[in-house]
Amino acid sequence: MTTVTTARHPAPGVRTETAAYALGLGTVLFLLLRPVFAARGNAPLAAGYLAIGAASVAMLRGSARPATVSRRVLVPLAVGTLAVIVARLVAGPAPALPVGVGIVVLNVGAAVAEEAFFRGFLFARLEPWGVGVAVVTSAAAFALLHVPLYGMAAFPVDLGAGLLLSWQRAASGTWTVPAATHAVANVLAVLR
Repeated sequence: MTTVTTARHPAPGVRTETAAYALGLGTVLFLLLRPVFAARGNAPLAAGYLAIGAASVAMLRGSARPATVSRRVLVPLAVGTLAVIVARLVAGPAPALPVGVGIVVLNVGAAVAEEAFFRGFLFARLEPWGVGVAVVTSAAAFALLHVPLYGMAAFPVDLGAGLLLSWQRAASGTWTVPAATHAVANVLAVLR
């Protein structure tokens, strides 16, 4: 008589679900605790954004369509970038901040990591419930997770930005378009 033993391995979807929950929880905790990390300097922020961006992109691997330069990509990119530039002009001058290459790189990295998570990973997880649900929920989550750093007064602005970025994701089919727009917005914010 031959005994067959099987190793107990979770199904592929179980490991993916566990990783997805870990990514979501880790990102939420990092963004909620961002003021604590910011008080310790740029290195903890850079490490956190790098981890979020890398994990989000890794979770998307194989599921995201590659971005091709087409009207579907260029129109949302142009509309979003123009909206960010107009908002910057309308808002007027802001208090001067110390700016260096490191600050600019950190802000671009933060934009890319946040978009990989909110408009890449989270949007893709919400999309089965409908594009409208994905747009509104990812935008609301984006705005809410900026409150600890910027305060409740910034919530309407962050919600508007989140809606614009989520619309870009829906219209273009890729998270890289809102990432580019978010990066432009962050650079304009620090170069005031």
